[in-house]
Amino acid sequence: MQIRIHKHTTWLFIFLMMLLVNTKISASEASDGNIRPREIIFDHIQDAYWWHITTIKDHHISVYLPVIIYSSNSGFHLFSSSRVDHGDKYKGFFISEEGKYAGKIVELNSAGKEIRPVDLSLTKIAFAIVVNSAIMLILFLSVARWYKRRPAHAVPGGFVGAIEMLVMSVENDIIRKSIGKDYARYSPYLLTAFFFIFINNLMGLIPVFPGGANVTGNISVTLVLALCTMLAINLFGNKEYWKEIGWPDVPLWMKVPIPLMPVIELFGVISKPFALTIRLFANITAGHAVILALTCLIFITVRMGAAMNTGMTIFSVVLSVFMSFLEMLVAYIQAYVFTMLSAVFIGLSRQEGSHDEKATKINNNIKTI
Repeated sequence: MQIRIHKHTTWLFIFLMMLLVNTKISASEASDGNIRPREIIFDHIQDAYWWHITTIKDHHISVYLPVIIYSSNSGFHLFSSSRVDHGDKYKGFFISEEGKYAGKIVELNSAGKEIRPVDLSLTKIAFAIVVNSAIMLILFLSVARWYKRRPAHAVPGGFVGAIEMLVMSVENDIIRKSIGKDYARYSPYLLTAFFFIFINNLMGLIPVFPGGANVTGNISVTLVLALCTMLAINLFGNKEYWKEIGWPDVPLWMKVPIPLMPVIELFGVISKPFALTIRLFANITAGHAVILALTCLIFITVRMGAAMNTGMTIFSVVLSVFMSFLEMLVAYIQAYVFTMLSAVFIGLSRQEGSHDEKATKINNNIKTI
């Protein structure tokens, strides 16, 4: 038992050290307490043109990604992001440090103002999506290979059994119950969305390369996921769904001459994907920001004396461990909630019956979240 506890403590210590190293706080900053938490937090949760690994003696070790841009003045350009790191300029391109283009590659026009070229670069978030999608493909192709090589009545165990249990849980408890009889046509998309969000959430908690990217905390990613759900809702909605929007079952004066209720229903079509976008983005970003803020406390309190710094270090480490475990749970919950709400919205666009029956169905599904 003592050996087991010692082993777990060692791994916990290694994890925390990796977390601290990955915060880009240099030794000189830590020694004099010159810490800027806001810059550190936003630097980690925002996108970038390179993937920072660590800093050793003020030397940044990073994975530099390809920059692909099109300028109306000079055409296409392809170069490494190391060319524009640390304020460097390359062929007139540089990374803006302030203003509305802060953190983005820009160039100067004839008037000396910053303008943005067409940016097709493989950024940190885009690269993380590629890596995490490859991980998801490897996992499920390996599971599919296991089933292919064994008879139909074989019972999986271990990793394959865990994946099957998770898939069946999402399929039976979320998709089938929320959508109804034609749930199978939506299962591929909803299962893909669930595991895409879940794997990206988990990878975002790993503090070393290729983890640590705030993929689902990027509003562009969550917006695309929400738009996919919006298309699934509105492209395959039945006549009852569109009748409920264009000519709802309300008193006539609420529909003509002023189409009050149809306008409200159309607003609901837009608000559903908006809610999905903000919910996922806000929850994941908040979790990353809290963990980074707790880590910064260790270095902020350096100037306050040994006693204060020791106490806050212990406080920060304990809360950081707690938040890390909590974020693992949040990683699953947010994937579950996004899939649940998407399934509920799709199910409502496929249901037949009165408005009261649909309202009862959505209330019952929301209570289960």
